Amino acid sequence: MKKKPAKKILFIDRDGTLIKEAPPTYQVDTFDKLEFYPHIFEYMRKIACNLDYELVMVTNQDGMGTASFPEESFWPVQKFVITSFENEGVQFNNIFIDRSFIKDNSASRKPGTGMLLEYLNNPAYDIKRSFVIGDRITDMDLAKNLGCKGIWIKNDDQLGASEISDPAALKKTIAIATPDWKEVYEFLKVKREK
Repeated sequence: MKKKPAKKILFIDRDGTLIKEAPPTYQVDTFDKLEFYPHIFEYMRKIACNLDYELVMVTNQDGMGTASFPEESFWPVQKFVITSFENEGVQFNNIFIDRSFIKDNSASRKPGTGMLLEYLNNPAYDIKRSFVIGDRITDMDLAKNLGCKGIWIKNDDQLGASEISDPAALKKTIAIATPDWKEVYEFLKVKREK
């Protein structure tokens, strides 16, 4: 019997990557703050339908469940985001949400890998050929910590920089930096053909 190839994964951030960031709080906790990233449905559909990656959403939601960010504000927006992608043929195989604050120093908070342990040292997954896609430098640090490469949705190179001790050291981890999902899709398509 032929052995199944290990699965490649796209670990995809939510805010700033699939949907737009919402300064100054950076909490997309109401529908009036929700705006999908330009062309996201077109290119996520192409990725989901044409490329062989498992899709995993990984997001930090600082203090979700506290008085400043009640869960009742988060879940209706999250459900709408997920349903909108499903309606376009995009299914996330898994969704991971960390609720901690930076000050908590939690191992599950990106760039920590605590939420993603089931993928590490697991022969069913090809982590080296997987990617983290995100808009923050912390997402690129997550890629380094996982042992894969990063695709940086780069609109603001200061986002997350205060959480990283040496952003320059991440240059080897970043496979491509672009604000354009068309470029992301084309990059992943070329990687598939190699």
